[in-house]
Order: sequence, then structure tokens, then C-alpha cells
Amino acid sequence: MPTKQFPLPHNPLKGSRRDREQAKVVPDTPQTRSPAYKLAFDDAEFLCRPETRPIRLQLELLKTEMMLEEAGIVSTTVLFGGARIAEPGKDPWAAKNDTQRASLKASSKYYTEARKYAQLASQASKKTDFTEYVVVTGGGPGVMEAGSRGALDVGAPNIALNIVLPHEQAPNEFVTPEFSFNFHYFAIRKMHFLMRASSVAVFPGGFGTLDEFFETLTLIQTGRMEKVPVLLFGKNFWERVINLEALAEEGTISPDDTDLFTVVDSAEEGWQVVSKFYELED
Repeated sequence: MPTKQFPLPHNPLKGSRRDREQAKVVPDTPQTRSPAYKLAFDDAEFLCRPETRPIRLQLELLKTEMMLEEAGIVSTTVLFGGARIAEPGKDPWAAKNDTQRASLKASSKYYTEARKYAQLASQASKKTDFTEYVVVTGGGPGVMEAGSRGALDVGAPNIALNIVLPHEQAPNEFVTPEFSFNFHYFAIRKMHFLMRASSVAVFPGGFGTLDEFFETLTLIQTGRMEKVPVLLFGKNFWERVINLEALAEEGTISPDDTDLFTVVDSAEEGWQVVSKFYELED
């Protein structure tokens, strides 16, 4: 349920917003034109200095957390996956040669499954007044677009945790605008992916997807995160790309560490795992 809102305590001191506006209408003098005169919290250059990095880290953690809490969002359905996987019928924008084009076109089935999976999660979310199982993606194209789109298909909100990159940084058109967040720090962004995660679905992707998958596994394996359903979509893809069984055979992970995730091939199969874990009604 949404967090109960309490009235703010009485504060007779002048607020920061008021001072910020008043500072804009002071007399124009050499002193007031000096960078030193700017209010520290309203000084973009000061906030971007290397020494103020801890403040920026805290702000990125706080802003998203406060807005999601105010919206009453308790848990999320996380979708990770490649930005380069196109919608069926569309030419893959990232293909560099015919081999990649053919492979990415074949992988468009994962766009379809991600969209279906987000629809199923959002239907469950609707039963909770959109407080639980809210779909969250990285907000970009490919699998992320499919997740946002699937939520919108059933009239559900979805969250996007975008990041400033040379490419792919604009949120896709299906993201709920009031939950469209932007980040500078990968680390804080990944924290927000998992802070409310009730399940994690990992579709085929590249370095970023692998990073997110392995960080999730590491947190669960080491007990830093509660065990939640972690789904790997695409048996053929993952068997070719990584060999976790080999790690178990080498002894660098425990034999039962491979039980931390479930390999599935369809949206229905994946959501069934989540429904069973949380004993959800059909």
C-alpha cells in the first residue's frame, strides 16, 4: 500500500527554495556575480567538483528512493536484457554484418517474450493497485523497450532506470514519465534495480546484461540479498555464452549455486516460477 503521508512539522526557518529565488534578484555587483556568492546547493559547478562526489552519490540514491516511496511502490519485477534485440519484423539497428543481422533477427523472439512477461507481471501488479511487481527496466531499446511496452499494454505503470551513455541513453516511448529516472553512477543505478526486486528476469544481452546478472547472483550467493526468483530466458543462448556448470566442476562455486537461477524459454514458464514462489493466485 502507498506510504501514509504525514504533515510536515512546523518550521519557522526560511526554506531553501525561498532563498534560492531571492538570491536571483539581488543587486548586480561584482560581489554577487562571483561564483563564491552562489548558494552551495544551487551551484552546479560546485556540485560537479571531484570533491563533492559523495554528495552526488547520495543524491542519486535519495531522489529515486524518495519518489518511488512516495508513489507507494513496494516491490518490482526486474527485466534485464540487450538493447540490440529488435522488435520482430524490424531491422536490427546495431547489426554490423549479415551474420549479426541474421542472429539478431532470430533473437527478436526474446523481445516478444519480454513483452509477454511484463504483461503477466503487470496483471499481477494491477491486483495490488500497482504497489507490487511493478516492471522496472533500464529504459532503453530492445528488451528494455519490450518490458516497458508490455506494462503499458495492460495499463500498468513501469519504471525506467536510464543512464547517460554515448548511445542508447534516451528512454523509450513506453516508459511512464513520472518514473523515468536518469543516472550518472552505474553502481547506484544497480542498487535501485535490486532494492525492491521481487524477481529478476535476464534475457539475452551483452556486457551490461552479464554484469547485472552476475551481480545479482553474487548478492544472493553471499547472503547480501534475500533469495528471489532469478530467471534466465533462452536456454540455447545461455548454454553457448556461459558455462556455470564448469565453475561448479572446478570447485570455484558450490554445486548448489547453480540452483540460484532457473532457465526458462517462455514468458508463461517464467511467470509460473514467480507465481509458485510467492503463491500467487491465478
